[in-house]
Amino acid sequence: MRSTPSASRKASRFLIDDNKAQTDRLETQGTVAGAAHSHRLRSALILGAAGLAWLALDVLTKSWFTANYAVGEASANSLWGIVRFHLVHNTGAAWGMFGDSTFALGVMSLVVCAVLVVYLIGFSPTASMLEALGLALVVAGGLGNAIDRFALGYVVDFIEPVFIDFPVFNVADVGVTCGFVLFIVGLLIRERRMGALAASHVDQVQEGDDQ
Repeated sequence: MRSTPSASRKASRFLIDDNKAQTDRLETQGTVAGAAHSHRLRSALILGAAGLAWLALDVLTKSWFTANYAVGEASANSLWGIVRFHLVHNTGAAWGMFGDSTFALGVMSLVVCAVLVVYLIGFSPTASMLEALGLALVVAGGLGNAIDRFALGYVVDFIEPVFIDFPVFNVADVGVTCGFVLFIVGLLIRERRMGALAASHVDQVQEGDDQ
């Protein structure tokens, strides 16, 4: 039985719509892949630039205090009643934990840094600039202290809070702490934005169905 012109037109329209849908799907996949590549490249650049800058600051400050202070020496005055400079050598972690475990702590720092780099570049293609900056500071801080542990056998600390009972720390520690906070804030902001976009998309789909 011969098909009617109407049936032929419907079949042709179905093929055209199907081809268009496939084309749109491929274009969307290409756009997503391109965006992921762009985000990874941006994250890598932030990780490299910010990480190297913070690592350099950590190394330079440790070198300066080592050259100008004796071990155990502290500055007579504090800065704004907040911190003073006090050079100490730490073979463990904060508050004297894991004393004389400097090599093991150094290895652990390298492992954590490697995991964070792989996560940011390989498994978080939509990471925001704030997340990348935060992880860059964490990695730089971890590497800075690991370098001390392997090269010196201890970590050089020189910043001592005077208003609370707190361990002496260094620029690397500041990077780890502040970087972690920045990463969490950036992650929460990104998740909130993605949730808002998903809700907006659902609303648009529902409006289209109603029409």
